[in-house]
Amino acid sequence: MKFVRLPSRGGDYLVVAGNIAWLRTGENGQTLVGMVGGSPLLVTGSIEEVSASILAG
Repeated sequence: MKFVRLPSRGGDYLVVAGNIAWLRTGENGQTLVGMVGGSPLLVTGSIEEVSASILAG
């Protein structure tokens, strides 16, 4: 299992990379991260920044 740290304004998330289903632009420079079987997470950064951090692991 590969865990990825995703920073958020309310605190950081540590998620399993394989459970990330999609990315969508949120408001105020944030990104929504869709999770398999769960609600999306609102994290800081653009889609490009978030996807780069996911791929870098």
